[in-house]
Amino acid sequence: MKRVMLTIAYDGTNYCGWQTQKNGLAVEEVINNTLSEMLGEDICVIGASRTDAGVHAMGNVAVFDTDSRIPADKFSYALNQRLPDDIVVQSSCQVDAGFHPRHCNSTKTYEYKILNRRFPLPTERLYSHFLYYDLNIKKMQDAADYLVGTHDFKSFCSVNTQVKDTIRTIFSINVEKSDETVKIRVSGNGFLYNMVRIISGTLIQAGTGQINPEDVKIMLEAKDRNAAGPTAPARGLTLVGIKYQNNC
Repeated sequence: MKRVMLTIAYDGTNYCGWQTQKNGLAVEEVINNTLSEMLGEDICVIGASRTDAGVHAMGNVAVFDTDSRIPADKFSYALNQRLPDDIVVQSSCQVDAGFHPRHCNSTKTYEYKILNRRFPLPTERLYSHFLYYDLNIKKMQDAADYLVGTHDFKSFCSVNTQVKDTIRTIFSINVEKSDETVKIRVSGNGFLYNMVRIISGTLIQAGTGQINPEDVKIMLEAKDRNAAGPTAPARGLTLVGIKYQNNC
């Protein structure tokens, strides 16, 4: 028996999210079914990040156990011959039997993309959030700076979040504009349900002048979802990657 780690990219448009659900097809379900059929085993992968419906990924991580004699680094090639075009395994390798993608220390990086121009572009409609009004990038960055560090992010997670501890550490948030695209890149040790989308919605409010950057500090202290900004649409969010302290 060996444990194999997959690094997976996917277009989340046609899926109800990462996690297998009753109300639609999930990325996890497709991978489970493909592996089970390929190996003749009942495979259930363990994913690192349970991305929402419509959220994309360049480097989500999942592990599974198998008795297969296929070398771990060959699973990416074998799977990509069988998976749909909107799911691609970027790499595969063997990890220690005790490695758990959600419990091991890691840095997760997400990026929220905003198309900021007069009219939308059809080719960007599934991969960015369109805004036609001007955004003040400096105010967005000033607001973001209040979120860096270790805080209780209860105000920045969905009210449906079922966790005991809402304390997380954000290592960095960078807001940059290039031509007509604004990108909010957030790195941290973990994120609550809808946390990055709520952060993005709040920073957009700062960029439009609806709130002052210093208001973010008050939002954090409130520990109340109603205190923070709206949840930005899922289509603008991409899980860029996950780095582990002891990766293969």
